[in-house]
Amino acid sequence: MPAARPNSLFGMGNPLLDISAVVDKDFLEKYGLKPNDQILAEDKHKALFEEIVKKFKVEYHAGGATQNSIKIAQWMIQDPHKVCTFFGCIGEDKFGEILKQKADEAHVDAYYYEQTEEPTGTCAACITGDNRSLVANLAAANCYKKDKHLDLKENWKLVEKAKVYYIAGFFLTVSLESILKVAKHASENNKLFTLNLSAPFISQFFKDALMEVMPYVDVLFGNETTEDIAEIAKKAEALPKVNKKRPRIVVFTQGKDGTIMTKGDKVETFPVLKIDQKDIVDTNGAGDAFVGGFLSELVQDKELEQCVKAGHYAANVIIRRAGCTFPEKPDFH
Repeated sequence: MPAARPNSLFGMGNPLLDISAVVDKDFLEKYGLKPNDQILAEDKHKALFEEIVKKFKVEYHAGGATQNSIKIAQWMIQDPHKVCTFFGCIGEDKFGEILKQKADEAHVDAYYYEQTEEPTGTCAACITGDNRSLVANLAAANCYKKDKHLDLKENWKLVEKAKVYYIAGFFLTVSLESILKVAKHASENNKLFTLNLSAPFISQFFKDALMEVMPYVDVLFGNETTEDIAEIAKKAEALPKVNKKRPRIVVFTQGKDGTIMTKGDKVETFPVLKIDQKDIVDTNGAGDAFVGGFLSELVQDKELEQCVKAGHYAANVIIRRAGCTFPEKPDFH
């Protein structure tokens, strides 16, 4: 079986340090948080990040959607190391050092643009019982600059080495020009460019940016929406495409309800692996894990059905654990 080669999978996105802790109700109330939510930090949340570290027993996990997926792809592949490259922006600080160390431990080839204007981005996961309230402070992640990092000769060389590219939709709010440069490179060289719709606010408020990138997208990931998902998938597949050599593939996960994949006129549904409710610890990283598993097979030129299976396997492992973490080795066949 052909081993994946180093730097063949490239990801670019918002590197965040997840700071998770079991907190109390008073803490949620103090910062006006709902027990189960996902928000971007406002001014009133600034002190939360200091306080959670001082007051509770915290765990640090390297996070951010794209970085999670890239890490899981590397974990699924195992050998060689550094099949996966990651670009993003951090600050020159303690949290930035932790992110570098965690990427290193995961054997991901991470190249961060380091700047001093903003601190490293963080996401506080405030846990109460089964609930987790997520507060993301993008900070440095929002400062990624094409001309300061992506365009540099030694960095662009790494982009050119890759054959599969993955960017989460969240990055559309940061650097559209960086995404377009990578997407055009993939399209012109008949390589695979993949994108995730990420969160509803991306297609609502950043639709123009999304539509600029869409003609270059070979594989589009998304997760459950309320409307008829098979219809949406077909519509997305039919949007204009620059590289006519590859049909666009759309892959939508729907939690426990199976995954929908469209290719050409075919719409297929793949059931997910069964899991007992009591074994589910944290569904937070499931979507990122699915993509990571999928990409780990895609970069090794496996059949799409196999990619979906790998995605389901990775998600099934991740939801049994807190944070987007994994055991030492995968057991995927």
